Amino acid sequence: MITTELVFVRHGQAQCNADGLVGGPRTCTGLTNLGYAQVEQAAGRLVAEHSKQPFDLVYTGPRIRLAQTGEIIGRTLRIPVSTDERLDGPIHGDADGKPWAAVKTAADGGPHAHPDQQWAAGSDTWNGYLERASAFLRDIIDGLQGQRILFAAHGETVITAHTLLLDIPIGSPAGFTVDHASITRWQQHHNRLGQTRWMLDRHNDTEHLVSLAPEESS
Repeated sequence: MITTELVFVRHGQAQCNADGLVGGPRTCTGLTNLGYAQVEQAAGRLVAEHSKQPFDLVYTGPRIRLAQTGEIIGRTLRIPVSTDERLDGPIHGDADGKPWAAVKTAADGGPHAHPDQQWAAGSDTWNGYLERASAFLRDIIDGLQGQRILFAAHGETVITAHTLLLDIPIGSPAGFTVDHASITRWQQHHNRLGQTRWMLDRHNDTEHLVSLAPEESS
């Protein structure tokens, strides 16, 4: 029996993504036209199942690209949107607004390359982010028991969910691709013995995006 369901929709392409910039809270300017179209396709795909088994809520973080993604989903499905600061993603410090290529050159790689080192002054470490975000997400999930919840999320939040629900040790070299406007679904199941377990129903599903022009590689 399924008791709780979590569906993560990564935000659509943002202008910072298209420009190859670190889109932190100070410099994120929101979605591109393609990003809007991607999220609209994702929301449209969820309409049919929402009509049969409604979602309760859209959770999102405050960053502009997340807020815009959550607003599209909430409006399309006609469900409330709740903003939670704990879903705002990694802290980028001095890297905020800078080209990712320059940040990675200066740090000898991106956040995953040296997971216990900062990628810029004032930034998280990757493992530090996962530890903090996993604790936040566990608190959020514990308050959502028995509900069907949508998350308008960063790719890092999807990775955090996998780290938490698959019980992957922090520091393991596990990696997951999370495309813009992709859908990832987790379901909590109860068996006859009263035991519960989380099952990954799908990861990085982008079937709804096939009619759109592909993103250009930066």
